[in-house]
Amino acid sequence: MRIAILGATSQIARDLVAHMVPGPHELVLYARAPQRVRDWLAVSGSSGRCEVAAMADFGQSAAFDAVINFVGVSDPARAAAMGATIMEVTRRHDELVLAHLARHPACRYIFLSSGAIYGGSFDAPVDDASVATLPVNDIRPQHWYGIAKLAAECVHRCLPDRAIVDLRVFSYFSRNQDLESRLLMADAMRAILAGTVLQTSDDVAVRDYIHPSDLHRLVEAVLAGPRMNTALDVCSRAPVDKQPLLTALRDSLGLRYESTPAATSVNATGAKRHYYSLSRRAQTLGWAPEHDSLAGILLEARALLAAHAKGRA
Repeated sequence: MRIAILGATSQIARDLVAHMVPGPHELVLYARAPQRVRDWLAVSGSSGRCEVAAMADFGQSAAFDAVINFVGVSDPARAAAMGATIMEVTRRHDELVLAHLARHPACRYIFLSSGAIYGGSFDAPVDDASVATLPVNDIRPQHWYGIAKLAAECVHRCLPDRAIVDLRVFSYFSRNQDLESRLLMADAMRAILAGTVLQTSDDVAVRDYIHPSDLHRLVEAVLAGPRMNTALDVCSRAPVDKQPLLTALRDSLGLRYESTPAATSVNATGAKRHYYSLSRRAQTLGWAPEHDSLAGILLEARALLAAHAKGRA
């Protein structure tokens, strides 16, 4: 397959590319800063195996068999800073892909969506019967990210003859985590590396972290599966609660932490107690995750720490 990757500088896109490069696909990586992608490919040893292009050039080349759209933000602090502009960024790049599909109807489209589309406080996990809840008379900055993804999904469902699959990722962590971001795992890894004490809240926060290899296999299953127009909630084998996660990081990797009611964290899309899904519709494609959240996190965290230790040697 000839596949376009949009937003190729994002962590999750890079992880997917790293898994796909050894395969049979021809990859064209689009980014607003293409040199950053070339630099990363050189460091990762994948130079010469992917074509790199500026985002502005998308749509000017020959038809693609598939487009995977990673354009967006994963860092809560950055999402909070972008505010409502995330709506325009998401819409503009989505429309570029939909225009390509209009010219090339056989092309498949995978859109990286988010569990944030459900809105609400996630007092319980979502499932196939869940509905999105939005305070339409009191929309605040933390709602824009989820609304942007939901708006794109609604447009996609209006095009039932197009092969569009929205993959709703809830939580994600890999050995390539941006340690400057304000995600819990980034905060924890910074504390381990610096030998400092992580200050965090003692709230209940159950999360489902998809492992990079499981996400790659799901993407391959979508590309190889029947043409469909749908959304799929992405899950690991099992979610993990925040406090058992911190305990495991302490016992396995030496994390020092203090959980207190006073500690604050960045919740750019709102506080969520049980941020995961019970839906298993993705498994109808013959795919099943191999890693549970905790096992996947420990695997990637050890690799991240080993890479940093090697870099200091």
